[in-house]
Amino acid sequence: MPDSGGSRAQRAHIPTSGTGPGTDADLRTGQGADGDPTVPHGDAGALAVDPAAPQVTAPAGLPDAPVLAEAPGRPGAPGLSGPAAKAARRTGLLVTLVLGGLTALPPLSMDMYLPALPAVTDSLSAPAATIQLTLTACLAGMALGQLVVGPMSDRWGRRKPLLLGMVVYVLATAICALAPTAELLIGFRLLQGLAGAAGIVIARAVVRDLYDGVEMARFFSTLMLISGVAPIIAPLIGGQVLRVTDWRGIFVVLTGVGIALTLVVWKWLHETLPPADRHTGGVADALRTMRGLLADRVFTGYMIAGGLAFAVLFAYISASPFVVQEIYGASPQTFSLLFGLNSIGLIAVGQINGKLLVGRFSLDKVLGFGLAVIVLAAVALLLMTTGVFGEAGLVPVAAGLFVLMSAMGLAMPNTNAQALMRTKHAAGSASALLGTSSFLIGAIASPLVGIAGEDTAVPMAVVQVVCAVAAVACFLFLCRPWQRAGREAGGL
Repeated sequence: MPDSGGSRAQRAHIPTSGTGPGTDADLRTGQGADGDPTVPHGDAGALAVDPAAPQVTAPAGLPDAPVLAEAPGRPGAPGLSGPAAKAARRTGLLVTLVLGGLTALPPLSMDMYLPALPAVTDSLSAPAATIQLTLTACLAGMALGQLVVGPMSDRWGRRKPLLLGMVVYVLATAICALAPTAELLIGFRLLQGLAGAAGIVIARAVVRDLYDGVEMARFFSTLMLISGVAPIIAPLIGGQVLRVTDWRGIFVVLTGVGIALTLVVWKWLHETLPPADRHTGGVADALRTMRGLLADRVFTGYMIAGGLAFAVLFAYISASPFVVQEIYGASPQTFSLLFGLNSIGLIAVGQINGKLLVGRFSLDKVLGFGLAVIVLAAVALLLMTTGVFGEAGLVPVAAGLFVLMSAMGLAMPNTNAQALMRTKHAAGSASALLGTSSFLIGAIASPLVGIAGEDTAVPMAVVQVVCAVAAVACFLFLCRPWQRAGREAGGL
């Protein structure tokens, strides 16, 4: 990939784990201590280590890896113009589409299959509860697979584990299309999730390789635009596929998508982690790396806060079909319309975050505002569902859900960006922990929304309030953004 704005050695004070002068300013503003903005960089050639650049040691508890500060006499990358600028823009767009496709593939794998569940039950003569396990197996695979693939990508680079994961995904999906029994389908859905996790975790790690500071937060917001569309259109695509074939045709389509994406990755997504920055240890080293990451209080705070925000989203996804249709009497078409509007709200606010807010305000301020709006919306939903305001109709409840979902566009990309800014030395392992924690916390929270049956929306609102308040608590007491703001103001 052509250089898109400066090598690692040219960037100003790349943020590390939070230890050392100037780091916290980098984490919040994307600028070095001298005020120079951090900028994205290009391919493995541009990533070559410059021995003349000063180095910063990785934090205690993690393997040492050089993190380069600005090379003397090279204050940032020169601007591009003419053909070079056009090539850089084309490359940036291509990388965005590839990484967006990788992050969109797992939700496509989950949601395209949803309209076919009744047909699978009849075709395989299995109970509905057994067929539901095909969803659980895929989700569990996505959560656990990230723990495996993340450290692999820190040791062997991003490209090889990603290509291996994509090949296994294609094979597993093709076998799902041929599965003669429910048990075999469950097993290969688990393998499909394990392999598909490579796209999720490595896409985040590649973003961390390529970008710093506010540029990384902006890129995450752009990815949200691409990957956020997938859950909206996936059931529609699945329904259209079922018009011309049976449920096995859905897996045939997913196999084709997987093959196309594998070829695109093989041809255009170059290696972004240079050999000098890779870890050389085995499983024990990977575990030490993750233990060191979890020992970083601020990283853990952002990780848990992001996971709890994701749990609020999971609670909505799990309960909204029953709340909107069974309790408030909306038709399936109305529910689909409201679900689509809420998804559009999340995507739109994510773009506002990336295009307008990031760079003008610190990431912590934007994140704090987003979490506060989520808490207020969740509390309003709890008051409405418990009858404090009298019998609330569908319109106010739908408005509360819209505000809550839209605010996710401020919380989700910024928790990822803030956490990954501290982990240049182990972006793959950090990405794995972020993804796994979100899936596991969400998987724990989502069944609780139906604990009181399908005739009340109170459990959904209670779960959302508890998770939202807990996310704010983690942000305040673990991340402690005011301390870093104070050190920056004091010139530390």
